[in-house]
Amino acid sequence: MFHVMLVEDQEIVRQGLRMILEQDNEIRVSCEASNGLEAIEKMAAHRVDVIFMDIRMPDMNGIEATRKIKDQWPDTAILILTTFNDDEYALEALNEGASGFLLKTSDGKKLIEAVYSVMNGGVVLHDEVTAKVMPRLLKQSKKAAAALHVDLTERERAITKRIGQGKTNKEIAAELYLSIGTVKNHISVILQKTGQRDRTQLAIYAVTHDIS
Repeated sequence: MFHVMLVEDQEIVRQGLRMILEQDNEIRVSCEASNGLEAIEKMAAHRVDVIFMDIRMPDMNGIEATRKIKDQWPDTAILILTTFNDDEYALEALNEGASGFLLKTSDGKKLIEAVYSVMNGGVVLHDEVTAKVMPRLLKQSKKAAAALHVDLTERERAITKRIGQGKTNKEIAAELYLSIGTVKNHISVILQKTGQRDRTQLAIYAVTHDIS
């Protein structure tokens, strides 16, 4: 069972998300919050695997809440709910440790698939927002990419490439004919070599350094 928290200041949106997500028997919405401060309070009282986090909220926005929650509960996956015009904030959320972002207009199937994806180690990037975010990301990281050189083995590069594509450990293992445990071990080494904090940061690293 995957336990989910919904963080959104509009109750009607939370109700809609709950109805969609709980169509899947393996997903339970354990708690809800209307802002970032309330989300942090709820985290202290509930075991939550995945958080759907709005960006624009009163008292504490989704970016700051993501940073604080990832500091205290690093294993909790956070999916940012965004509008098409919030792409800059979506990028900032990734830098704070979010596991991806989805448009608020995403259909129910994508929302449910997103929960399964992040729980299997994937990174969720909505295509339309990614098309806007990545050019800015590449521009910001151009100097760093040129200056940084890390020796990755051929296998490590293959895994890093697939992480940049948002693939799960299971998908990577199947494509490279490896066990999931072996993929996890490789990722631990890759994170250490590249100095990245987590899988999301590694996905960004793969894109900005054109690892293929």
